[in-house]
Amino acid sequence: MAFSFRLVFCSLIFLFCFSCSQKKPVAATPPPLPISAIKIVPQTIPADFEYVGVAESSHIVELRARVEGYLEQITYKEGGLVKAGDLMFVLDRRPFIANLDSNVGELASADATLWNSIQIRERSVPLFEQNALSERELDSAIAGEQSAQGQVFTAQANVESAQIQLGFASVSSPVTGYASKATFREGALIRSGFFSDLLTNIYVIDPIWVNINVPDSDILRMRKEAESQQLIYPENNNYKIEVILSDNSVFPTEGTVDFTDPAINQATGTMFIRTIFANPDAWLRPGQFARVIVKGAVRPNAISVPQTSVMQGPKGNFVYVVNSDGKVEVRAVTAGVWYKDYWIIQEGLKEGDVVVVDGVNRVGPGSVVQVKNWVKGP
Repeated sequence: MAFSFRLVFCSLIFLFCFSCSQKKPVAATPPPLPISAIKIVPQTIPADFEYVGVAESSHIVELRARVEGYLEQITYKEGGLVKAGDLMFVLDRRPFIANLDSNVGELASADATLWNSIQIRERSVPLFEQNALSERELDSAIAGEQSAQGQVFTAQANVESAQIQLGFASVSSPVTGYASKATFREGALIRSGFFSDLLTNIYVIDPIWVNINVPDSDILRMRKEAESQQLIYPENNNYKIEVILSDNSVFPTEGTVDFTDPAINQATGTMFIRTIFANPDAWLRPGQFARVIVKGAVRPNAISVPQTSVMQGPKGNFVYVVNSDGKVEVRAVTAGVWYKDYWIIQEGLKEGDVVVVDGVNRVGPGSVVQVKNWVKGP
C-alpha cells in the first residue's frame, strides 16, 4: 500500500515537472486596424453664415380713396399684376362732373365781370385827364377791375380743384406691383378720411426684400475672430447673398445687403439686416420663408476636419490622432463653426496631424492602425 502511494506521488511530480518545462505559447499580434484619415493642411475657406429670412415687399402701397362716393367699377384683376398708371377703381363721377361744370360757369361769370371792369377803367382814365371825372371815381374803377381780377383767380382755383376732385374719382395704381383683393365691391359707399377708405394694397416685389435677424452672440464672435485674423470680411462689406427656397432650390438671382440696423433689438437680442434681390419672375412673395446664406468673408489658414471625426467626451470635444508609430492618441480640440460637412478647429490641431475620420468606433488610445483611405478637405 505504501509502495502504491509512493508510485502515484512520483508520477504526479513527474507530470508537474514535465508541464512546467513546456514553453507557454506566444499570443499572435493583431493586424493594424484599417481606417480612413485626413492629413491636416491649413487652407483659406469661405466663411458663409446662414440665417432664416422672411421676404417682404420693397414698397407697399395702401390704395385709398381721396373723395367720397359710390364705387362704380373695379377694373383690375385681384391678385394680378398692375402697372403704374393702370386704372383700378372708378367712383360715381357724376357729382364731380356737375361740380366742375358749376365752377366753370362761375369762372365764365368772373371773366365777364373782369372784362366789364377793364372797360370801365379804360373809359375812366381819359375822362379823369379831362377833369370830367373825379379821382375818387377813377380809384373806384381801378379797384373794381382788381376785385374782378381776384374773382377770376378764385374761380380758376375752384375749377382746378373740381378737376382734381373729378380725377380722384378714378383711382389708378401709382406703382407696378401685385394688387391684393378689393376691400369693397361695386355699389359700396366709399368715405374719405376714415379707416374704411382702404381700397386695396399693392405689393412691389421686384425688387424684393429678404429680412434676416443676426444674434448679437454671432456679431460678437465674428468681431473677435476678425480681431485675431481668423476671419476676414469682404472689401467694403460687399457681401453676396444667396437664398435657398423651401424645396432646396437656389434662388436664381444674387442679392446684396441693403440696410443694417445700427441698434440691437432688446426684445430679441438680434440685429436687423435687410437684403435686396431682383425678382422679375416673382419666385419670392411677401411673407415667404427662406434660408439666407451670407457670402464674401473668408477664413485664412483654417484647419478643418469632417464632422464624424469630432467626438464629445466628459471634458469636451476630442479627436483621434495617429502618431508617427501608427498608434492612436486622444487630442482635445476646440471646435468653432461648421463649413459644409466640416468642423472648423480653432485649437488642438496643427499642420501635418493625421486625424481618424472613419473607424473611430473601432479604435481607442494605443490602437495600432493603418490608413487605407485618405480623405480630402473641403
